[in-house]
Amino acid sequence: LLAGAEMLGGPDPELAATMGFSGFGKKARTFDLEAMFEQTRRTAVERSRKVLEAREREKEDQSEKELRGPCVDTSASASSATGAGYTLTQRETASSESEDSSDEELTGPSMKSQTSAQGPAEDTDDDDDDDEFIGPPLPPGFKESDDDNDNDDTEEEDNNPVKKIPDSHEITLQHGTKTVSALGLDPSGARLITGGYDYDVKFWDFAGMDSSLQAFRSLQPCECHQIKSLQYSSTGDVILVVSGNSQAKVLDRDGFPVMECIKGDQYIVDMTNTKGHTAMLNSGCWHPKIKEEFLTCSNDGTVRTWDVNNEKKHKSVFKPRSVQGKRVIPTTCTYSRDGKLIAAGCQDGSIQIWDRNMSVHTKFHCRQAHAPGTDTSCLTFSYDGTVLASRGGDDTLKIWDIRQFKKPLNSAERLPSFFPMTDCCFSPDDKILVTGTSVKKGGGSGKLFFFYRETFEKLYEIEVTDASVVRCLWHPKLNQIMVGTGNGLAKVYYDPVKSQRGAKLCVVKTKRKERQAETLTQDYIITPHALPMFREPRQRSTRKQLEKDRLDPMKSHKPEPPVAGPGRGGRVGTHGGTLSSYIVKNIALDKTDDSNPREAILRHAKEAEENPYWVAPAYAKTQPKTVFAEVEPEDDETDKPEWKKRKI
Repeated sequence: LLAGAEMLGGPDPELAATMGFSGFGKKARTFDLEAMFEQTRRTAVERSRKVLEAREREKEDQSEKELRGPCVDTSASASSATGAGYTLTQRETASSESEDSSDEELTGPSMKSQTSAQGPAEDTDDDDDDDEFIGPPLPPGFKESDDDNDNDDTEEEDNNPVKKIPDSHEITLQHGTKTVSALGLDPSGARLITGGYDYDVKFWDFAGMDSSLQAFRSLQPCECHQIKSLQYSSTGDVILVVSGNSQAKVLDRDGFPVMECIKGDQYIVDMTNTKGHTAMLNSGCWHPKIKEEFLTCSNDGTVRTWDVNNEKKHKSVFKPRSVQGKRVIPTTCTYSRDGKLIAAGCQDGSIQIWDRNMSVHTKFHCRQAHAPGTDTSCLTFSYDGTVLASRGGDDTLKIWDIRQFKKPLNSAERLPSFFPMTDCCFSPDDKILVTGTSVKKGGGSGKLFFFYRETFEKLYEIEVTDASVVRCLWHPKLNQIMVGTGNGLAKVYYDPVKSQRGAKLCVVKTKRKERQAETLTQDYIITPHALPMFREPRQRSTRKQLEKDRLDPMKSHKPEPPVAGPGRGGRVGTHGGTLSSYIVKNIALDKTDDSNPREAILRHAKEAEENPYWVAPAYAKTQPKTVFAEVEPEDDETDKPEWKKRKI
């Protein structure tokens, strides 16, 4: 580079002036990098030494102050003044030493001034505590009282779990008029989906809704089949839809189909050899860890796992068996929290649990979990993974330790359930178990019951509505409870303090005003380059044009109602003015019965005889006497030989 610069300095100055370069003739500046590095190192060492010396002096002054402090009361104010003066002197010294040392400069009042300002009552031997104290001193006893209040509130909540239930406020989402049989919330709690006996699936976006609480999308993914179950995957990007047909569907977040399971061959006896279900589905759920895998159970007596990327065949098949080894129908199924176990509740009252990787023999089973012949409507594992809760069709709610599966830990009875998908779920802290009850029409209110998990004591109940409570869901992130009812409502219970986001987002938004549809009153041909005499005035505002049209008697004329009868005021009747319409109308009015044509002809015989005008005069000369064909008597064919008889 230097050699090039020297070469450029050699040419004639006239050439430089001609080409417009003023830098010709000057030598490039050289830099000694080693000298620069050495100078920087020395500056840093010197600065560090000065900072250390300043800190040592400050510690010495502080120790002297602590020794002198308790003797005289007035020393506090003097020491504060001394500390302030020392800080100012130190700041001036540091700023004069180097303008670039902003990282090492002491900003604000020094530690000494803070300790002296607090007075001798706050003397302490621990310098670290003084270093951690930032900002002005707090009033004595303030921190301790605040901590005591927090601790008291926490202890009170721990002693009274009812205070953890978020039920102070509620909103009602109108799904339809029939039972809401499925509920699903995505993991983040932003969207809720509801499905019902009316075949509809509706999408609710809490962040996008206002206080009118309207769904932003409604569809029928399974045509004329009731929705049995809806669930978001662990990542929240796809939705599993289980309906009354034999094929489960997977939709994306916006309701568009991603895959549909294949239907099995119903003429094959061994259900292991079919590729899919052959009868109505009962339930389904996603794997909690593997986002592509889900589980379904059906009336064909199988529980099958599926992969979203392979819709042509299931992954594995689990076949529940009764005590006699016969096929039994699973009515509900679920994964454990870690995804290693698969549990199914069956119609013979048993609960059977398999290892996910071993589909032949059950790992745990309880034959008499619920009454035989009833539909176990829900199985759910606790968050710690050790306890299984089951909601039976025999009006009971039980919890089990799967390691000791012969006898339930606790049981609650007289909880009516009329639906094959009545739910139960655990609270986010795993201490409360929730379920709903069913009622007959006009038989009272459906309730949501809360039971303490350890003792199964009934803690609380909520009267939801005058219909059955079918689905319930307690979201751990939102801390809100979603409830699906038998009269088409989806209710959300929340607490403004304890709950997060969810229903709190849409309640505060005011209802949007409906905009009047601004449409053009007539089509205009836009010709920007037409002559002025042919150019039409441009539409400035449709609202003004609509107001003008309202004042125009021709455009705002109300259409006349259709004319009844023959017509009046120059208007033709409803039948029209053509001959064909007149004939059609008269034919419709003619009530004569022409079912017997002979009688219809002879009806005019007397009139024709008395007044022969059409037919009779034509034959007056040629055929004065009417000749009728003589009826020949039928020949008796009994005497004829067989070959002469007429064949029918």
